[in-house]
Parts: sequence; structure tokens; C-alpha cells
Amino acid sequence: MQTGFINSLASWWFKKRLSDLDIFLKNPFDTQKSQLNFLLNRAKNTDFGKQHRFSQITDYNSFTRYVPLSDYESLYPYIRQMMQGKKDVLWPGKIKWFAKSSGTTSAKSKFIPVSEEALESNHFQGARDVVAYYLANYPQSKLLKGKTLKLGGSKQLLKIKDAYVGDLSAIMIDNMPFWSNMVTVPEKKTALLPDWEVKLDKIIQEALKNKLTGLAGVPSWMMMLLKEILKKTGKNNILEVWPDIEVFFHGGVSFTPYKEEYEKLFPSKDFHYMEIYNASEGFFALQDLKTAGELLLMLDYGVFYEFIPVKEFKGKKSTAYIPLSEVKTGVNYAMVISTNSGLWRYIIGDTVEFTSIKPYRIKITGRTKHFINVFGEEVVIENTDRAIEKAARETGASIVEYTVAPVFMGTDKKGSHEWMIEFDTPPENFERFKKLLDSHLQELNSDYEAKRYRDLTLGFPVIHRAKKGLFYKWLKSKGKLGGQNKVPRLSNSREYMEELLALNA
Repeated sequence: MQTGFINSLASWWFKKRLSDLDIFLKNPFDTQKSQLNFLLNRAKNTDFGKQHRFSQITDYNSFTRYVPLSDYESLYPYIRQMMQGKKDVLWPGKIKWFAKSSGTTSAKSKFIPVSEEALESNHFQGARDVVAYYLANYPQSKLLKGKTLKLGGSKQLLKIKDAYVGDLSAIMIDNMPFWSNMVTVPEKKTALLPDWEVKLDKIIQEALKNKLTGLAGVPSWMMMLLKEILKKTGKNNILEVWPDIEVFFHGGVSFTPYKEEYEKLFPSKDFHYMEIYNASEGFFALQDLKTAGELLLMLDYGVFYEFIPVKEFKGKKSTAYIPLSEVKTGVNYAMVISTNSGLWRYIIGDTVEFTSIKPYRIKITGRTKHFINVFGEEVVIENTDRAIEKAARETGASIVEYTVAPVFMGTDKKGSHEWMIEFDTPPENFERFKKLLDSHLQELNSDYEAKRYRDLTLGFPVIHRAKKGLFYKWLKSKGKLGGQNKVPRLSNSREYMEELLALNA
């Protein structure tokens, strides 16, 4: 099979798919209703479906009456049975793949079931659709005339029956069709190497032998790879290495803190960025417009959505849940999903805000557990990402990583926030950077501003400059290098900060 034929076939398919997508855009409520009915009908004879009367559910109200909200701990007994080879537990049939969710540095891993249906109609469909929208936005694109470098995780065989566990990206790579090597880099064998540092070198070797037109991966890890490529080649930017490269499909963490540095790596107005929202639990949204900042919620991927206003969020005990038809713009919601892998009314832990309801577009605002609210300041990741990006831009700095923790009040001291920031390019004036970071955060969050007023509740933040490679060293010490591993931005405890301070001493 020739690459040219594949590209022609792909171009035809992408155009056809865009017309199909109009259906759910015009009929969002009918689409979601049909998704719920499909999920319930498929799973009514599973253990979970029988226990929760799926066959008696006729509408959303009865669904919420019979099926409780769940988190990982409440579903784990079912997942454990599935990993031991039992069929028809949460989803019909036997689940072979389990995505190891290691988005944070938590020692406790989650194993998310990934059914064959979800792999095809959710994760792979999402990957195809983001390309379809990209080509629609840029009809003169030459993306399909070269290869895309995909940077993913590693896979390990879990020695329980014949279940396989690994990063979601590795599961997808391992299930790619045989012709995928014709359009992506690296080869499957290299992509699935478990040792990140060994894999990094091999990926660079393979990438430099190919004509690349696209990149896909997590911004932090992709930046590390690209900078290694510049060291190896002696070039000034990536466009000198691959002049035909035109787009970076990114997700996993906010792109905001990395934007300035990527503009140095790709100094061209014709280089594009397309964001996706793909997690171990599912592919949920993608950037359908040229402009960044909001993502189209995908309603026909085998996922039924519910939302809980964050101000009324009480975990599994929440009662303020609503379907898509009742959401409003400008409200911060915790997202709840039911999926074609058997996650039922599952609180995924992400928070989103709707920027539009015709069609339904969202922006990711953070995590239900990753925020700082020790003093009533209610600071979320979106706030800190934007504040640090503004301060960095105004002082000529570029950011590698950062994390923030509270400094608790004592008998002789006020509370405050403590930042650990690793710079690629340090600010021209560090004192000015600190003042700008604090003032921008006040501009972005009125609760933080109120607590900072005259230093009455919160004192000026403590801001540390991390040694080069600190976060890499920290992640390596936890066995969390590469793939989908992320540094937790915000925490209400000092656990991560204390570990980093010790390494930074």
C-alpha cells in the first residue's frame, strides 16, 4: 500500500466525517439522549447493569435515581474483577486493556478499563476528528504529505491473567493499524519502550531520518524532546530541522505557560497549535476553530455527560448534578461521565467552564482536587497558568514547570502561597517578576485579591527559583518520566513542595 493512496483515502474520509459531525452539532440533546440509551441497553445484562436496574431506566431522572455517583474507589471492586478476567462486569464482554492513570505523582495508580468499542469509537475517533477539523481550517495544509511525531508513554504486561496495563497513549499505539508506521514516527517498537531516557534517544534518531509535518503530545515532554533535537543538530529552531512541519496537536496540561517558548522553537506565524482533551477515561473535546482557548465537546463518542457546579460539589454526595441541556456559560463545573468502557456516573476529577452553548464549547479550568482554598481564596489552575504566563512574558522569562502550595498560618506568621518555578530563561528582574505574578493573580481571581488586601489574610507569596532539571529529577525519583505524567500545579497540602525544597537545597 502506497503512502499516496493512504493520504488520498484519508482526505476523502475527513471531508465525509465533517458532514456527519453536523448532526450532533444541530441536535445536541437528541445525541446525548441516544448515547445514554445506547450505553444502558448495551450494559443492561452486566453485573453492574443488573444491580442498578438498567432495564427499568427510561429517562435521565430514573437514571440518576438508580445509579449513584461514583469515583474510582467505588468502582474499583468491579475493575479488580475485570482485571482478573471476569466478563460482563461493568461493560459487556471481557476487557483486555487498562489505562494506568498517572497524571499526578500519586503513588496510588488507577487502572481505567478501555473496551474495544471505546478504543475505536472514542479514542481513535477523536484523533481522526481533530485532523479532520484541522484540514478544514487549513485547506492548503500539507500535513498528510509527511509524518507526525507522536510522543506517548510505555506499556507493561500486568501479570494477572491476560490483562494489559499501560499509559493510554501506549495502548493506542499498540493497537494502531499496520499502516500507521507509514504516517507516524516513531515505530511501534520504539514508542513502547518502557525506559523513557532510552526511548528518547531512539525517537530522535528515527525522527531525524523522516520528513515531519506534525507533532502530537504533552507540551512539557515534547519541549524536552525538541530541545534535545536542537542540541543534537546544532540548529537554532525546529523549522531549521524540519522546514515542512506545520502543527502541534497538544493536550494533557495547559499550553499557556509554554506558549512563549514554543514560539521560539517555531518562529513562524504559519505554524499552528491545536488542543485536544483526551484522558485515560476518554476523548472528550477538541479545538474545532483556528482560535485557541475553547474546545468543542464531542457528543457522539459513547459518552454521556453530567455536570456539578463546583461551588456545590460534595464528591459522591453531590446532589446538584445536571445534564448537558441545563448547563450555563461562565459557571465552573465538575464533569461526570458514563462511558462505553463501563465508567458509570464517574466523577473524573476535571473542572470545565462552558464558553458557548451553541455549539457546546468548554475550557478546562482545573481539577477538583488540584486547587488552593486553604484561606478561602479558591485559586484554580487556570488562574495560576494565566498569571505566570503574563509575568513571564513581561519579564522576558520562559517557564519549564511550576507548582504551588500553601504556607499555613502560625502563631507568629501569616498564611501565604509558596511557588517553586523552574525557568528555561530566567526573568530579567526576578523581584519584578514576583510582584507581577502576585498582581496578575489578584487581577484574575477576586477571592485571592480580597485575601491579599493589605496583607491581612494572605502575605506576599514565597517564590523559589528551581535548579535546572529539578522537576525532571523529582519525577524520575518517583518513576514518573515521560508519557502522560504531569507535575501537579496546585495542592492544598505541602507534601510535594517539601520534597521539592529538599531536592532544591
